[in-house]
Amino acid sequence: MDTKEVFDRQYNRIYRIALLYLKNPADAEDVSQTIFLKYLEKKPNFKNIEHEKAWFITSAKNQCKDIIKSFWNKNVDLGEIPEQESGSNSENILPIILKLPEKYSEILYLYYYEGYKAKEISKLLNISESTIQTRLSNGRKKLKEILEKEGY
Repeated sequence: MDTKEVFDRQYNRIYRIALLYLKNPADAEDVSQTIFLKYLEKKPNFKNIEHEKAWFITSAKNQCKDIIKSFWNKNVDLGEIPEQESGSNSENILPIILKLPEKYSEILYLYYYEGYKAKEISKLLNISESTIQTRLSNGRKKLKEILEKEGY
């Protein structure tokens, strides 16, 4: 598989996931680059596009969690999430989703932006499907409250 094609398919996804966790564009870019370096080093053989997508999402998530656990990160204020410049509603809502608690934002992102079904998210995150459904429901309610307050 051509590395450029994989990069084109996966870079934005990895970046958005890293931004979801780290809430800092520079760190999200670093994570994206690190994940692609790992991809180039390991040269994993994917069964299909979904397997590739899952590998990149899991790798990005794990890399972000490592950064979050680091001592330096616990003691430094990383700032605010920048506003998106896109005109589409989904891109305008992404910064609001990112402001929700991680347990909601992660699942809403995977569901709405990556197109995973609850069952797939359950497998990807090792959380029961009923918990995923509950978090989706609660996350939607919280998102709706915020959107109504901000006049969307």
